[in-house]
Amino acid sequence: METFTVTSYEDARDVYRQKDLRQALYDAGEIVMGGVLVNLHGDEHRARRRLENRLFRRETLVRYERDYFPGIIDDTLAPHVSHGSVELVHLSHQLMMNLAALNAGVDRPLGTPEETNRLYSYMMKFIEGATLAHTLRDPDAVKSEVRDSMGRFEAEFLAPSIARRHELIRGWRAGEIGEDALPLDILTVLLRNEDSLHIDQQTLVREIAFFLLAGAHTSATAFVRTIDNLFSWLAKHPEDAELVRTNREFVQHAVYETIRLNPSSPTGMRRALADVVLRNGTVVPAGSSVVIDLMSVNRDKSVFGADAAEFNPHRGEQASGVSRWGLSFGSGMHACIGQELAAGLNERSADTADYEYGLSTVAVQAMFDRGVRPDATRPAAIDTATSRPYWSSYHVLFGPSAAGMRG
Repeated sequence: METFTVTSYEDARDVYRQKDLRQALYDAGEIVMGGVLVNLHGDEHRARRRLENRLFRRETLVRYERDYFPGIIDDTLAPHVSHGSVELVHLSHQLMMNLAALNAGVDRPLGTPEETNRLYSYMMKFIEGATLAHTLRDPDAVKSEVRDSMGRFEAEFLAPSIARRHELIRGWRAGEIGEDALPLDILTVLLRNEDSLHIDQQTLVREIAFFLLAGAHTSATAFVRTIDNLFSWLAKHPEDAELVRTNREFVQHAVYETIRLNPSSPTGMRRALADVVLRNGTVVPAGSSVVIDLMSVNRDKSVFGADAAEFNPHRGEQASGVSRWGLSFGSGMHACIGQELAAGLNERSADTADYEYGLSTVAVQAMFDRGVRPDATRPAAIDTATSRPYWSSYHVLFGPSAAGMRG
């Protein structure tokens, strides 16, 4: 069947809103993504999203950012700051995994570095499986490794997490504990509603693995890329060095610009369930695919201005209905459920003005607070195992000397 590509902002937004175009980006990654929220369509998608949305309300976001983020960030960064250096790609996924595990409902009862490293290795394998369409390795070898990691993850982490929540839910239903004693996570929401959702065990495993990888991976890539972009920006605009450390909104705008210019996935994809006519008159026959070229869409000069291809954390407000991050989080029924947890809210309420900036913003600013700067002796390297534009390594130093400046 034919494949169509859209490159303008308005055409892309139209594609995302078409009800007869279903998510197709992760079809090759079925081993991880089969039956998970992002791959559902229609009534089944609405039912599960309605339940899981409860974990992404404003009051929950504030609670995460106020009560959980600071401690996890401090604990994760402390040994590296003490050492004076760190490799950002590994750090970013470790940091974001710690927070994603909390949101997904993956317990780590031992709390040891070895336990964290095992969970990290499983998560990185899930990411490789989900993005199988872009792998430059043998796909069958990747699938075999993913199956093994899934089984180990279920036995070591998920099964005990499920058992603990089942006991808590039983106690709550029996009136032995209050509802506020239940964990605020995806796994608890699903287990409380398992009779109505009819999710089998393997779908449940994939759903939690998905929230673990999605919550960590999107924020981790934004974290590394934002730091890299700010290094370049500060080299040209040293007058903004103080803003990075003192103005969280400035850092948030840098995160938005980074996500706009470098989305976690450079493309989106939809497959037509029926013949679809797009706003530009294009007829997409049933079974055909539509590729959303986000690298072009998010650089549309008619929407983001003449300098749309440039990183500019001082970029002004966009037209009504246009997000600062473009369409990197999608739009319509499949807009990323965790986008505000990762990137925060564009508008804050008066009573929570100190929060709602998002995990990526808080983590990036924490790095500059600790004097992060590039390690000139070890240049950053691109990941050659995937066609996606990821770093494989990015070494940085900590300390007061020339903090935030390139070189």
